[in-house]
Amino acid sequence: MKKVIVLFTIAIGVALQANAQSLKFGIKAGADINKINGKALSDEFSYGYQAGVFSEIGITKKFGIQPEIIFSQVNIDTASGIKDVLGFENLKSAKLSYFKIPLLLSYSPNAIVRLQAGPQYGILVDKQKSVGENGKNLFQNGDLSMVAGMQLNISKIRLYGRYAVGLNNINDTGSPDKWKSQSFQVGLGLTL
Repeated sequence: MKKVIVLFTIAIGVALQANAQSLKFGIKAGADINKINGKALSDEFSYGYQAGVFSEIGITKKFGIQPEIIFSQVNIDTASGIKDVLGFENLKSAKLSYFKIPLLLSYSPNAIVRLQAGPQYGILVDKQKSVGENGKNLFQNGDLSMVAGMQLNISKIRLYGRYAVGLNNINDTGSPDKWKSQSFQVGLGLTL
């Protein structure tokens, strides 16, 4: 699944580059405010960060595509009832590192505002667990999400805010408890 999304993103980028009205590349960084819903997990948002690269491919004056590759750190806290749900006693938190690959359709009603929506696939690359963790894998290696938000284009600066909601269960413990991600992404980008 991961390879298919990466190849799909590259193929669209190459195909559109030939017909694109404009093509820009940039870098970006910001905050990732995350929560994973589930009985074993805390029902509060936690803070992480994100940094990556993006391209803006203009198809028409109003429509475009914005593929990105973002490194994102997600911090997870467990709930007090984790022992009842999963059987773990000492797991207090986990730090998850993802490569997120959003492929966003952009609509520009004017020169500054850009409305964006599309799928995002997160590839889990690192799971740092607390000292009490017994070595089991708790999270699926992939997280498919739907993203929607707005970006402001001011010269070469890009200010953005987005909401992402997970579509698949990322629980890999074997318990029936379903875990789905939610995040707010805010940040600043710069076209090169």
